[in-house]
Amino acid sequence: MARIAVIGAGMGAMAAAARLAVAGHRVAVYERTDTYGGALRRLEWDGFAFDTGPGLLPLPAVYRDLFVKTGKEPLDACVDLVQVDPSSHHVFADGTRVSLPNASRAGVVSALQEALGPTAGQRWGDFLVRAREAWDRTRRPLLEEPLWPNWRVLAGREPYPAVPHKKLLRTRTAGTLAEIGAWELRDPRLVSLLGSYALEHGLDPRSTPASAAVLPYMEHAFGTWYVRGGMRELARAVYERCVARRVEFHFGAEVTGVLEKDGRVAGVEFTGGGTVAEADHVVAGVTPAVLDRLTRGTPVRGDGEVPGRTGAASRLTVLLALRGGRPEGTPHRTVVHAEDREAELESLTGSPANLPAHPTVTVLRPDDPALVPDGAHEAVTLTSVVPPGAGPDLDEHAQRMITAAERAVPGLRDRLIRHEVRTPADIAEATGAEGGAVPVPALAAAGGRLLHPSNGTRLPGLFTVGGWSHPGGGLPHAGMSGALVAGLIVEGPEFRGSQ
Repeated sequence: MARIAVIGAGMGAMAAAARLAVAGHRVAVYERTDTYGGALRRLEWDGFAFDTGPGLLPLPAVYRDLFVKTGKEPLDACVDLVQVDPSSHHVFADGTRVSLPNASRAGVVSALQEALGPTAGQRWGDFLVRAREAWDRTRRPLLEEPLWPNWRVLAGREPYPAVPHKKLLRTRTAGTLAEIGAWELRDPRLVSLLGSYALEHGLDPRSTPASAAVLPYMEHAFGTWYVRGGMRELARAVYERCVARRVEFHFGAEVTGVLEKDGRVAGVEFTGGGTVAEADHVVAGVTPAVLDRLTRGTPVRGDGEVPGRTGAASRLTVLLALRGGRPEGTPHRTVVHAEDREAELESLTGSPANLPAHPTVTVLRPDDPALVPDGAHEAVTLTSVVPPGAGPDLDEHAQRMITAAERAVPGLRDRLIRHEVRTPADIAEATGAEGGAVPVPALAAAGGRLLHPSNGTRLPGLFTVGGWSHPGGGLPHAGMSGALVAGLIVEGPEFRGSQ
């Protein structure tokens, strides 16, 4: 039985802790804040409750597997997991609206044909076939296996199938999402739809590799899910599973250093100096910059390894308490597309980056009595991508988001009782990420700039977990990182992932 110290109580860290405890190890989690869950937080007032982090769960199979492997009670016995249908409703710049069914490629194609015309629907359907090829080519190395030592194979290879495009007697293939949109989809609404999957993660479709086609494919193939009571309930269930497996939690315990002895990890130390916890393995659920501080400049990444991902975007979240109940048939998620997507991207990616005048806004309107004081009220959450560290003018930007959301929620301002704004600074406080940056999922190609550092390090016994390490950001990816770290510790470096 090994002693294992886990730094942070985010979702990836807790997923690793539960698996390691079941394997017979003594696991202690040290969290600098007063609660668990990382970005999965909740804010409550006057009978209203809101998720302040991720509001939906893709790929629930990741957490179902976690619960199967760590106890008798399955995930669905611990939380009320429901499929969201439609998966999303879209309001485009020209006023066109379309609802996309959950986990149904045929249903999505049919909906797009009805709303945008038969040609548009067929083009999206053909695109999804190619996106599936990209998924099949990258699923295991990007999600289910530790990052290969020869990761540059993933960095240089574009898994999205080549579709020749002739222009000026030259044949070219799409290398970015924007090129897929312009050359293969063509309809500006489909281009906006495709781009929204990148923008949701703070990525610019003009420079995001074509391999990001897996993002819409995953949603259409595996569906979108919600946990009744709010997504915080998922964090609660994972925490309780850890406690049931006798994982020790220490809150308000800020780790300030990773100890080394005889060339391998020896434990962690805490604020104030002199207080240490010895450990045979340390699992760090922190950003690369924080890891560098904890190791006091000792390099833990080998030469030629994937560098830490920097420059990720952040989020601005506006929580709305409304009078009047949620109308029957209201979509859970509506994406209100920007009137000028190009101008929005220029603002977000410029130097310096700025807040766009007309942002794309995601509107979440859960059908969940647990979030409101009674049926005569509604809790609505708005999110928009903003530059990391954005500070000035956030209240003004929140008002722009509310204005955009009125296209999805008629009479919104007349119904408004109270609103609260959650900023990048709030994300930074909850997660420790500088500027409130939100990590993106790992993607192939693009020279490896959208890959994340491997879960192992050059310091024996030190591992990394969570959104800032392989396989990157997002709730399912965090759960996958926990499984990979547990496998590497239990089975050793020969571990190659689940079969």
